[in-house]
Amino acid sequence: MAGNSRPPREAASEGAPEANGKTSDGGRFQKGQSGNPKGRPKKPAPPPRPSAMDVIIDRKLTLTRDGVPREITMEEALQHRTYQEAIAGKRMAEREVLKWIRKREAWFAKQNATKGQTPIALKFSPDPDNADAAMLILGIASPDPAWASDSYYGSGEERRLRLLLEPWAVQQALARRRSATAFDSRDVTNILRCTRDSANLVWPSGRRK
Repeated sequence: MAGNSRPPREAASEGAPEANGKTSDGGRFQKGQSGNPKGRPKKPAPPPRPSAMDVIIDRKLTLTRDGVPREITMEEALQHRTYQEAIAGKRMAEREVLKWIRKREAWFAKQNATKGQTPIALKFSPDPDNADAAMLILGIASPDPAWASDSYYGSGEERRLRLLLEPWAVQQALARRRSATAFDSRDVTNILRCTRDSANLVWPSGRRK
């Protein structure tokens, strides 16, 4: 019927673009539109070229010292030159060497902190008594008269005779001492305590504080 007739739909024009950007005939994307919305991938940046200083530092030199050739790097040669200039008093070289020293000290401090302190073992050896009899025979020592009622001390295998050194033996030892350092008060006290008639000792000049 004429009243129910609908106007025919217009056919899509060939080559018209659709919503996804492609043409209706399934062909390529329309002119001026790329198929990659993110664009073309960028080329990787070329690796940085080494500077002239890097090229020089990597070179090696042959240094002859005391007739012996030795191969060193350019960096070592520059460090040696800087050190020589610092000794000569050049300010810039001195500052550079001070930087090396601070850096070196910081490295050692870090290493020592990680290692920790090494425990120190203290070992004591007993005073041997195998020379007591020989000193008595040679007259180097004699029994202490202050302990006449109890001339021995200790017990069992550690029981020993109380002895004092004879003044002549101590006097010879004082005269033969080659050290320029004088005896401190503790040394003097021990010598006097272990010597019979210690008041008769003659102390060499400069040997007693």
